[in-house]
Amino acid sequence: MINIKNLSKSYNKGAVKAVDNLNLQVKPGEIFGFLGPNGAGKTTTIKMVIGLLSADEGSITVNGFDTRKQSLEAKQSIGYVPDNPDVYERLTGLEYLNFMGDVYRVPAEVRKERIQYFTEMFDLNHAVSDLIKSYSHGMRQKIVLTGALIHDPALWVLDEPLVGLDPKSAHQLKELMRAHCDKGNSVFFSTHVLEVAEKLCDRIGIIHRGKLVAIGTLEELRKGDQVDTLESIFLELTEK
Repeated sequence: MINIKNLSKSYNKGAVKAVDNLNLQVKPGEIFGFLGPNGAGKTTTIKMVIGLLSADEGSITVNGFDTRKQSLEAKQSIGYVPDNPDVYERLTGLEYLNFMGDVYRVPAEVRKERIQYFTEMFDLNHAVSDLIKSYSHGMRQKIVLTGALIHDPALWVLDEPLVGLDPKSAHQLKELMRAHCDKGNSVFFSTHVLEVAEKLCDRIGIIHRGKLVAIGTLEELRKGDQVDTLESIFLELTEK
């Protein structure tokens, strides 16, 4: 679903190496957790995957599409939720969702069903006609999630998707992620909540100072030590 080869990105005229020769794959049917300390390169990587940033070196394919040569096809395969839910505040929730439906060319009847499904699930149906500027942070997160998933993309790219969500909505999102991958799709998401990653992810990658320092299932990361938690593994790898 995602194939990243020799990916690098620098800032400040090469002085800061945000991502350094990154190689990883996200397979169909798996939830892949992308972990790292603040400033490790997670969001930079995610923005290159979705096409918001261009790489200095390397290549990315999404659902078989090269993100440079076939950018529109790749983006059509992706549902992206950023780490900060910035949306058009002067639109109502429904106007925003219809805008997203137009962007992804979702037929009217299909989008109506999906909007109803997600707004009821996330308890937004009472507020969907209100201006987004009146929404709380959690409500904005829910409307952004709904907009990102409205076209039923094969790949979900979620940057800290649980931040701001109430426990019920967080639980529902985790169930959605699992059901999505059970159908042969993929989820690539970052989180600082290691307990969630430990319970939810099929495989995990840990990035530190732009380099991938570990990748595998939790059992593979433990290297036979069943007592190790993901937190202890993470701290050991990122403190070296």
